[in-house]
Amino acid sequence: MSDPGPGQTLFAFVRHWSRRSPAGDDRLAEQGRLLLATEAVHALTRRGAAATVNAVAHELGIDQSGASRLVRTATEAGYLAPGPSTTDGRQRQATVTPSGHALLEHAHDWQERVFARLTEDWSEQRRHDFHQAMTDLIARSHTLDT
Repeated sequence: MSDPGPGQTLFAFVRHWSRRSPAGDDRLAEQGRLLLATEAVHALTRRGAAATVNAVAHELGIDQSGASRLVRTATEAGYLAPGPSTTDGRQRQATVTPSGHALLEHAHDWQERVFARLTEDWSEQRRHDFHQAMTDLIARSHTLDT
């Protein structure tokens, strides 16, 4: 068997970090799920998409019932707020609350600290190039979803 290619390496990295929490504490698994739902709503909103349960399900790659539970739990925790859809009065969409934004800020700070530690021996140019390449991959991944 040959060495892993760049795609396998990327997905190994994603698998590794998808199981980590800011404190490395398994008791924070529920907090991680709340963050996942809040991050999905935030990402959809930033892209100008309505954060309906179906959109959250698609964003996370899970089924509608799982997304519905995540959104409901994050709403009960105060990180998301339900509201009417701006495009379809029969649908509901979620928005991030001030508490949700604080949760995201804390998580994003942790993510930046981890990245800084992982790349501490990299030049600023290498960090910039990596960031740009990942940004390009993410943007391209959204075009493949449609």
